[in-house]
Amino acid sequence: QDLSSDIRLFEIAYRGPFTPATPGSHIDVTVMIGGRPAKRSYSTLGPGVDGRYQIAVKRAADSRGGSAYMWSLQAGAHLQMSAPLNHFELNRDCPDYLLVAGGIGVTPILSMARALSEQGAKFKVLYGCRSPADAAFADELKDLAGERLQFFFDSEGQRIDFAGEIARLDSQGELYVCGPLGMLDAARSAWAQADRAPTHLRFETFGNSGRHPNMAFTLHIANLDRTIEVGKTQTMLEAMEEAGVEAMFDCRR
Repeated sequence: QDLSSDIRLFEIAYRGPFTPATPGSHIDVTVMIGGRPAKRSYSTLGPGVDGRYQIAVKRAADSRGGSAYMWSLQAGAHLQMSAPLNHFELNRDCPDYLLVAGGIGVTPILSMARALSEQGAKFKVLYGCRSPADAAFADELKDLAGERLQFFFDSEGQRIDFAGEIARLDSQGELYVCGPLGMLDAARSAWAQADRAPTHLRFETFGNSGRHPNMAFTLHIANLDRTIEVGKTQTMLEAMEEAGVEAMFDCRR
């Protein structure tokens, strides 16, 4: 199901022992890029029901191919994937929560908001994205958070006031952020300036997060006197292999 012009919702039936996903979990999916398998991680949107998980994939214009591969799939396609993993766990014993999402970073934040709503916990959600049309899961978040949800749209020049929001958070409260690196940098800086406990700030990023645009470049191998053009969506290793240059490597494994 397409949620916006560049965000697509996938429902995946898992053939194996089913493990409900905890808030902040992701699954590792094997995608094919240039005929080679690669791994991409996608946050789950909830615990999953009836042996099924849901993920949302943003098709990036400068993607190396992972999101393009996912978007090429048709209903009934088969995937190799992991059971849920979690490196962005939600502490369920906290007096106050501030959840902040940037763009497709809303996916783990949605799962956290759902869990906290069911728990009856005190929480607030801040959601930043390009425009109202890009606010995936807006209705679901409104149902979960009500007046505790606030949107910030780039198209309207709106920015999150991290210093102010942190000042309003309980002294023992926790901040959870998932979004582009600029957002994470702002959150971490404001958190440190507020002299808050580092362990009460939890964050997750995705891809290269937009700090540096993908660009083509030229690689010169001095001892071979070879010059190789590395494309915008290639890794250096892929370009070397395509050019027939043998290299010792372990990074792909």
